[in-house]
Amino acid sequence: MWKLLQIELYKIFRRPRTYISFAAITALILVVQVGLKADGETYINFVLSGLKDSVDIDGKLLNGYFVCYVILQLLLIHVPLLIALIAADMISGEANMGTLRLMVAKPISREQFILAKFLASAVYTFVLLVWIAITGLLLSLWIFGTGDLFVAKISYAVQLQSNDVFWRYCGAFCFAYLAMLTVAALGFFLSLFAENSIGPIVATMSIVIFFTIISTMSIPIFQKIQPYLFTTHMVNWKEFFDEKVNANNEAILGSIQNPQRIINSALVLAAHIVGFVGLSMYLFKRKDVLS
Repeated sequence: MWKLLQIELYKIFRRPRTYISFAAITALILVVQVGLKADGETYINFVLSGLKDSVDIDGKLLNGYFVCYVILQLLLIHVPLLIALIAADMISGEANMGTLRLMVAKPISREQFILAKFLASAVYTFVLLVWIAITGLLLSLWIFGTGDLFVAKISYAVQLQSNDVFWRYCGAFCFAYLAMLTVAALGFFLSLFAENSIGPIVATMSIVIFFTIISTMSIPIFQKIQPYLFTTHMVNWKEFFDEKVNANNEAILGSIQNPQRIINSALVLAAHIVGFVGLSMYLFKRKDVLS
């Protein structure tokens, strides 16, 4: 299994298009960082335009933690496309090159073959998220420094102390990895049904966009199915940046407002991953490979 995984990782990281994702992410992050460095105060004033008269804010708001939060809000919407470019090509790419039949003829079980393929996709997804953490968080901290993180919610605002933020980003990135892994599992599953990677990639993004629209619409019939859609739970990394308050309305350091929501969302995402991968194994085991 380990040798097979090494082979699959070599296939992924030898392709020039694999690094398009890293280049695109780096470019987007640098654009945001340069823009905020040049005129970040204007952006902050725009964000706080409706809160200035009701909220007293202390400290330096334009810091690395704030910049990283902005980057994650912008970037995690588009990262699923970059994940799908690789995950949705894992099986269909082999079929397109005519090597799938040769691969399943080797003395390994089809379950091992599928598992190695998916684990390679998971490793790629992990490396991509680590790169976002390095360029989006660590580089932003180096450029802008640290400070309290101010987060504007729908009906209130949260100001997190600088010494209470970094661990929240660690949790948020771990949760984001689980969300992106769900997209990878979906793309991987769809790659079983095509002999060209274009179809699974487009199908993956179409499903993500379609479910995201349903997840955000406040229509009673949609609200009944929203808890079961993985797109509803993908954005709950933001729950790490909310904290409880005591009876005096004072923030409780190191707390999370709704940790159960994070746990429930993580379980739903994990169930989708297991479901997609399990179905992939089941169907591929019975698949008549002709290409």
